[in-house]
Amino acid sequence: MKLQGKVALVTGGAKRVGRSIAMTLAQRGAKIAIHYNSSRKDALLLRDEIESSYGRDAEIFGADLSKPGDVRRLSDAVLKYFDSVHVLINSASVYHKDQFGKTDSDSWDETMAVNLRAPFLLGQSLGLEMKKAGEGKIINIVDWAAKRPYVDYLPYCVSKAGLLCLNTALAKALAPEVQVNAVLPGPVLLPESMNSKQREAVRSATLLKRLGSPDDVARAVLFLIEDSDFVTGAELTVDGGRLIA
Repeated sequence: MKLQGKVALVTGGAKRVGRSIAMTLAQRGAKIAIHYNSSRKDALLLRDEIESSYGRDAEIFGADLSKPGDVRRLSDAVLKYFDSVHVLINSASVYHKDQFGKTDSDSWDETMAVNLRAPFLLGQSLGLEMKKAGEGKIINIVDWAAKRPYVDYLPYCVSKAGLLCLNTALAKALAPEVQVNAVLPGPVLLPESMNSKQREAVRSATLLKRLGSPDDVARAVLFLIEDSDFVTGAELTVDGGRLIA
């Protein structure tokens, strides 16, 4: 699928990896639906940058993905504004540190709702619209920790492991018209709270002995959209070799 003139919804598109993905797709000619939750100011700035830099139509859509009603309204609003959606990027995510033994049900429920239920609901509603239209791409942004869980991030890692299963299930449910694939980033954006010693430990743990960038993830997403019409249900790891180190 070529992105020129297509409509792409990027959840969590206002900041970090989502922002890089939105900019990359806009550069390739896509119209961008920018989802945000609390980052309205960042979303507005990104919309203006996309329109001024690339002349692409872009609009912002606020929604709390932990609430099913908001997810439904997001889907409806994007379809109403753009008339169609050709690409869905499930990038929004919550990333809470939850010490095992002290994790409460509220943290678990929010993590599962945003990281797993929302991609399912959007994949179902927009995926069926794509299938009806005869083409579409869904890219799920997962994490290498879905396969090797981090310490003290159990709900997050379990939600991402579930997203890998959802990736396969959606690929089966929406074939052959829609291709569904996953990108598994590694250390591309480290928490600001990390000190230099911790950052160096993360860097040295990769086979390539360096950290990645949001652009590395965005280029992987672009490949899965524009250069891989014979790929579905796949998992593309972008982690500098951290998973196999």
